[in-house]
Amino acid sequence: MLSSAIRLVCRHMRPNSKKNIKLYSVATQPLVVPDPDGTVQASPKLEKLYEEITSLNMIEVAQFSELLKVRLNLKDVPMGAVVSTSAAAQEEEEEVAQTVKTSFTVKLMKFDEKQKVALIKEVKNLLDGMNLVQAKKFVESAPAVVKTDIGKDEADKLKEALSKVGAECVID
Repeated sequence: MLSSAIRLVCRHMRPNSKKNIKLYSVATQPLVVPDPDGTVQASPKLEKLYEEITSLNMIEVAQFSELLKVRLNLKDVPMGAVVSTSAAAQEEEEEVAQTVKTSFTVKLMKFDEKQKVALIKEVKNLLDGMNLVQAKKFVESAPAVVKTDIGKDEADKLKEALSKVGAECVID
């Protein structure tokens, strides 16, 4: 939140001001560099500021943001216009975009009443540890989750098997 505020502040400052030029150079430099053991050393002033900002509630954060906008004469910037400059953030966004869903859920939405008996038998055979009474209750409770956390192939096979006996299934 604070780094976004710093970027926002720096973006809207006048570059011809000496004070503002100094802020630009500070904002592009890392303020705190972690030690090799992972600890972070910061000045007492920064530590105090960090403690005060992290103790704010959401209403106070909104008020603080508005105060910065007014006092620093900042314009509202659309969220899409704020661009992350760190390479790590860009790599993380690319990884999220490339993630492939590997866990699926098969849901029984509804079924054909004429094939209810065949569906009950198929559910009993497909689901481990289910007897006919449980399978009947399960089928009648549609919509219901048949299986969760399964692979795409298994989900497709399960959906196909249930569809053959009059069930309408959805894979999420």
